[in-house]
Amino acid sequence: MNDVFFASMIGDTARQFGVDWPTFISQCISFGIVAFLLHRFAYKPVLKVLEERREKIAEGLANAEQIKKELAHAQAKAQEILKQANAQGNQLIEEARESAAKILDQESQKAIATANEIITKARQANEAELARMKAELRREVGRLVVVTTAKVTGKILTPEDQQRLAEETNQQLAKN
Repeated sequence: MNDVFFASMIGDTARQFGVDWPTFISQCISFGIVAFLLHRFAYKPVLKVLEERREKIAEGLANAEQIKKELAHAQAKAQEILKQANAQGNQLIEEARESAAKILDQESQKAIATANEIITKARQANEAELARMKAELRREVGRLVVVTTAKVTGKILTPEDQQRLAEETNQQLAKN
């Protein structure tokens, strides 16, 4: 009896609100079809694109971290080369001083001039090596910045963009 009462009440309420059951059922079916099609052909591809983008960003961050490690390694290597050059320069200076002390009095002026010349050449060689290493480091950092930027942004950089990024990187390195 309660079931009949509720069914009758639902039917009366639906008629009062102007519900047309065949139209309502066809609209529900249409909505179900549209919801299914949107889920299948719009929602899933959008989620797939978002996941691919998330993976690319994670890959770009990993690449940036790897480049940071490589840069630190390159800087440590440059410092080691500078230390070796200084040690060699100091060794050359010490050898020149020792040889000058052993030379006879009449040769002492000549030995001092030779030692000074060796010192100058060692310093020039040291400065030239330092300048070359800095230039090489700047070029490498510029190249790594261009490569990383291209990977992170996901677009191919024009030669003008690459040149601009390399120049900005060199300016930042020159400041540091």
